[in-house]
Amino acid sequence: MLDRYRHEFGKVIEPIVDLSVGLGLTPNMLSAISFIFAAASGLLFYLSNYPNSLIFAAIFMVVSSLLDAMDGAVARKINQANARGDLLDHVFDRYADLFILCGILFGGYAPAWIGVLAITGVLLTSYMGTQAQAVGVGRYYGGILGRADRLILLLATTVLNWAYPAEIYSLPMLGWVLVLFSITGHFTAVQRFVFIWRKL
Repeated sequence: MLDRYRHEFGKVIEPIVDLSVGLGLTPNMLSAISFIFAAASGLLFYLSNYPNSLIFAAIFMVVSSLLDAMDGAVARKINQANARGDLLDHVFDRYADLFILCGILFGGYAPAWIGVLAITGVLLTSYMGTQAQAVGVGRYYGGILGRADRLILLLATTVLNWAYPAEIYSLPMLGWVLVLFSITGHFTAVQRFVFIWRKL
């Protein structure tokens, strides 16, 4: 749902984009650094028994997401938008999703079957979005829960889990967000499939 505000968010980060260009940062560098922060966030979820690791996991997620939003903007700013950069960005994005979700799963926040459903739902949602472009419909970000929505939910749930680590009906907050991703991820994938199918 929040993906519809991409253009508005682009205006907000424009000063940071200009700063990145001035510093000589390339789009691929930003994509790589974004992935490193996402991987570090996933590791912190896995090691979340250490004091305040969840807060740092949330901070690293924010930094990763900001850099991920900037790489394409920088590419367009310096006229370096190309297919290789787009491919690299999508590969890093999927690995970033995997690191964070696997960190939560292996950190013991939910049973394995919930984690598997959440991960496959998230990956299929992203796959359907890019598959729309592959079949000539154009990249599609619609559906009930996009990547930006997941980020906001993950951030909020991480902070809540840090502040209130007790379980609710046998699962902590981060376990429940995986349950939510399990349901909404597959639902969004189906929504996107139906949209693409009707356009063909």
